This record gives sequence, structure tokens and C-alpha cells, in this order.
Amino acid sequence: MKKKYLYLGPLILSAVLALGIFVGGKLHFNDTPEKLFTTNSKKDKLNRLIDYIDYEYVDEIDTDSIVDVTVNNILEKLDPHSVYIPKREMAKVSENMKGDFVGIGVNFYPYKDTIAVIRTIQDGPSFLKGIKPGDRILMADNDTLFGRDFINDSVVQKLKGRKGTNVRLKIYRKSVDSIFTVNIKRDVVPIKSVTAYYMLTDDMGYIKINRFAESTFKEFKSALRELREQGAKKLTLDLRDNPGGYLGIAEQMADEFLEDGKLILFTKNKRGKIDKIYATDEGDFEDKPVYVLINERSASASEIIAGALQDNDIGTIVGRRSFGKGLVQREMELGDGSAVRLTVSRYYTPTGRSIQKSYDKGNRDYYKRFTDRYHNGEMVSVDSIKVADSLKFTTPKGKVVYGGGGIIPDVFVPMGTNEEEAVESMDSVGFISFFIFEHLEEDRNRYDQYTEKEFIADFSVDDILFEKFVDYCIQRKLKMEYYDYEDAIKLYLKAAIAQQLFGPNVHAKIKSDADMMLQRVLALDNPLVSQGEAEAIEAKN
Repeated sequence: MKKKYLYLGPLILSAVLALGIFVGGKLHFNDTPEKLFTTNSKKDKLNRLIDYIDYEYVDEIDTDSIVDVTVNNILEKLDPHSVYIPKREMAKVSENMKGDFVGIGVNFYPYKDTIAVIRTIQDGPSFLKGIKPGDRILMADNDTLFGRDFINDSVVQKLKGRKGTNVRLKIYRKSVDSIFTVNIKRDVVPIKSVTAYYMLTDDMGYIKINRFAESTFKEFKSALRELREQGAKKLTLDLRDNPGGYLGIAEQMADEFLEDGKLILFTKNKRGKIDKIYATDEGDFEDKPVYVLINERSASASEIIAGALQDNDIGTIVGRRSFGKGLVQREMELGDGSAVRLTVSRYYTPTGRSIQKSYDKGNRDYYKRFTDRYHNGEMVSVDSIKVADSLKFTTPKGKVVYGGGGIIPDVFVPMGTNEEEAVESMDSVGFISFFIFEHLEEDRNRYDQYTEKEFIADFSVDDILFEKFVDYCIQRKLKMEYYDYEDAIKLYLKAAIAQQLFGPNVHAKIKSDADMMLQRVLALDNPLVSQGEAEAIEAKN
């Protein structure tokens, strides 16, 4: 059994999107490896050249690196999303898409010359053994994890291991100025793809998904179940910055909202073979209001869901035009631990749209088209989006939609000012989080009196902490009009404190007050809010 991928990766914030987008599902191979890779003159030529270099070339050459370069050069001639995964990267890539790993369950910073715990995973191995935020991990068994020369990747490998194996950690706890030893049994630790969920209003839930891994649908169902128990009759599904993942997971998620028999998508290969995927009667959130948030970095599997709902006249797509990736990849092993994700078909939305943007002029032009969106005004005005009448399609209820380069939302929300985006970027890349970690390090007991609800309702960032953050930024040569955006910065600082004290759900909930798209959803969902008032809310934010 092989898997199809719909994924954008890696993703470079605020700039160029690089390498591949792949889609995951399951496919059967009808051809055996022997049949697929029979000898021919083209393959003989490459094999002979490598052999000549191996045995006859005057200097010693790492032919493995030559092969890697050759494979990458071949794939670059095909399309932007057929990618090579070297053996050294396969474990990490597979782990990320599987959705878990075996370890001790901590988030940490390489801080100064030590490993500092940010948070422990709820109910994970370290949590159950009493490891606390701020603890320093000095040693793992006989391996030293402090000093100037420690490397982040090597630390991770020392903390990982086989499930059920023990690791003896030496811990320094600053709050009591003591060193102690604890034995921790390694266990499966989830890599969450549902990064936050909470009640946005009394009857609307919110779920944020950052990729489509093997565990994503299970995480989504669990979050949705909990929100429904809290009274959710509506849902906001946040797929912003989600580069994709397994096609099968996107199909399952779309099925939650679509009635039995509705077309989710279809794929077509170069031989013209068409495979259609339909919704089943398994959906738990059919006939309920749903808002899907997308932006220019939502790709592949994210676009599958947005396109399936839009073309079936279900819910409301809110945000900005998505990336535009409509190719399907299949992962194929190359026999030495490496693999290639090769484009094997195109996918189409239910109305027949291909949302794949053109790559006829090569990869450089393909990714330049993405950055061009920032310069042609598309991020601030829906009227700047260029569409072709030849790519016009109509949904069953008569709504006009377009193919040819992403999903255009039903409701457009412009990008914020440069300063607003700068504050968001400082949060998304961890800059604010690191500042807050150092702030908490000064005195971790200062917030002990707050419960989660009390912190949300009562805590406000004071001017002293704000000024410290401004100084922190200036020392690092970051320039912006800080005082013009004081309220937003204070809110982000509060959210970052909440993340380290209470977790990602509270972090996301606090940030929602400054989120233009979420504020637009709230305006759209309130039948008492007029269009003019909705636009005023958007303009205010």
C-alpha cells in the first residue's frame, strides 16, 4: 500500500514557498518493481557513468552526493512538487506525517548553555514525573546536555529512544536551587496537528489545523466532540498557513460536512483514468453552519476541503486566495532508504475546477508568482485578483467560482498593515515567546494566583512589561512604530504568557480579539449586524 500526498513544504513565512506540496491517500501498485525498473539504454547510461566515476575518476568522489544532485535535477524538470527525500531526512519526514514519536514529552529551548523546559506535554512521561517549566535538563544517562557546544538535533536524539526504555535525567530546578535525578520511561508523544480548539462564542467552536498527518482526523474528531459537548452548533475551521498532507485525511474531514453521495473531488492521471471520491453517511457536522479560513499559504489538502465545501454550496470560505496546488504525489522508495514523491495525477474540485497554477515557465517563475501577489495588490483588494472567464464554473446553487490558481474565498479579508503583520510574524516565529520565557524566568511564581479563566478575564499586560519588550526589540535592531500598536503588542504578550502557563488553546483564544478574519466571521454570523457594521468591524481591525 502506498500513499498519496497533498502537501506544501517547506513553507517560508512572508516570502517564497519552497520545494514540494504533496497529497496523501492510499494507492495500489499494479506493476512490480521488476516490471517498472527493467533495464534500458537510458538507465544503463546513468549507471555506467556513476560506475566510471566510482572506479576510474582521478580523485575520490562521494558518488552518493552526485546521485542526489542528479535526482534533484531530473525532478526539477518535471514540476515544482515532485521532490526527492534523502535517506538522512526520511525518518524526520515520516515522523512528522505519522503524527507522533517516542520520547519524554517536553518542549524546550536551547537557552544560553542549557536545555530549558518550556512546557511538558499534558499526561506525557515528563509531566507524570513532575518535570516543570523552567527546569534545566543537564544530563541524559551519561550524556552531558549543557555547555557551549551542544547541538539541538543531538539533544533530541538523546532524549528519544524505543518505547518503554528508561532514560535517567539530571535536572536543575532554579526555583529551589537544587539538582536532582529522575528516571523517565519513554513513550509515544503526539505531534499535534490540531494546534488549538476552543469555543469562539456560546454556540460556535473553533479548530485550528496546521497540517494533514495520519493522526489529524482523529484529533479533529476528538476536538469537535468536545466542542459539541460545550454547546457548539457552528464551527470555524482554520486552515490558514496549512500546507497540506495526506489526501485521505482531507477526504475524511470534508465528509464530516457533506451529505452522503456528494462529490468531494476527482483525480485524473495521464492515461485519462478518473477516480471520484464521494461523501458517505458518516458525517457528524452536516447541515450546520461552517466557516473555513484560508490564506495565501493554505495549500493542497486545505484547498481540497475549501473547494469541496464551496462547490457543494456548503458553509462560507473566508480569507484570501489560497496557494493553488492541484497535483497529487505518490511516495516511492528508491531502495537505499531514500524516496521520491512523484506527481502522478491532478485533482479537481466537484465542479471540475483545477486550482493548480501554471508551472510552464519553470520552478523559479512558479514561486515568483506567489510573491508577485504581494506586489500586485491582491493581498489588500479582491479586485486585484486576476481571473479568466475560460476558468469560470458554477455551483449547483448558481454561485460563480474560478479555477486556475487557488481557491478564491466567498468573503475576502485583506492583509493587515506591515506593522500588524510584523507583530504577527514575531509571534509565529517564536520571538515573542522567547521574550516571555525570559520574563517568566525572572519569577515564575508571580502568576501562580491565576486560574485559566481568571487570567483570560482579569490579567492585563502593564506598561513596564511593554517597555521591556520595546527595549528588547530595539536591542535586536527591530524597527517599527511600537507605540502606535501598543494595544496589539500587549495582547500578543498576554497570549504568549498564556501559552506557556496554560497551553495553546488559551493562547489562540486571547489572540482572537486581534484576528481580522475571526472578527469578520463573528460579524457574518450575527444576523443583527448589518453589512455596513460588518465592514466597520473589519476596518477597525
